[in-house]
Amino acid sequence: MTDIPTIRDEDWRYADSNALAALSPDTFEQWRDIDVPAGETHRESFVLDAADPSLTRIRAKVGEGARLELFAVNLGGDYTRMEVITYLHTGAHFEFGGVTIGGGDAVREFVTRTTHDEPEATSNQVVRSVHWGEATGNFLGAINVGRGGQRTDAAQDFKALVLEKGATANAKPELEIFADDVKCAHGAAIGQMDEMARYYMASRGLAPDVAKRLLVRAFIADAFAALADEDEAERLLEAALKVLEDRL
Repeated sequence: MTDIPTIRDEDWRYADSNALAALSPDTFEQWRDIDVPAGETHRESFVLDAADPSLTRIRAKVGEGARLELFAVNLGGDYTRMEVITYLHTGAHFEFGGVTIGGGDAVREFVTRTTHDEPEATSNQVVRSVHWGEATGNFLGAINVGRGGQRTDAAQDFKALVLEKGATANAKPELEIFADDVKCAHGAAIGQMDEMARYYMASRGLAPDVAKRLLVRAFIADAFAALADEDEAERLLEAALKVLEDRL
């Protein structure tokens, strides 16, 4: 039987401890496996809301020269976690774009662990977080480059927008590198809405709610910039913004 994790475990340090304790141990054994054959592309998008399970757990293997592209909006209630563990073969690519957004006192998080243990694989992860009330948005992203991962190119970028004082955002980027010919980068920034931009937009006659929506849209759009399907990118953006609209 799988032990229920607690916030003492590093990968669960920002989770909702009460929500974890309420889950059945079997929940933590439910993984979805994705195997992308060599040279092929698998692209998938998710909108996680209150009707979805608390945990969405994915294990992926990306074949030689293949691509895995996952895009997600996490607007679930109470506690909603999407976890993606990825192994990249030679020349493979992993693209992840995610947005956590919402209010209340919910905890919404993305957790990724990407293994580069073969040469010339690449990965790029962009996560945006927008929260208000007493909500929390988290991103825990680990990149592990083994000795065989020469010429790896991996990047993570997390930015959070806190719309009210009680909201929280947490980031835990992690790089573990054992190869000497790599390019790895990560960045994290947490802040409030640009008041100068809002003032400028108001001076041009835009109503405050319209200005806020446009600024948030521009902020979260980065997470879906790599999604080639423009209609799908628009669907994800609108799903995220609908939550903000309900608040205005």
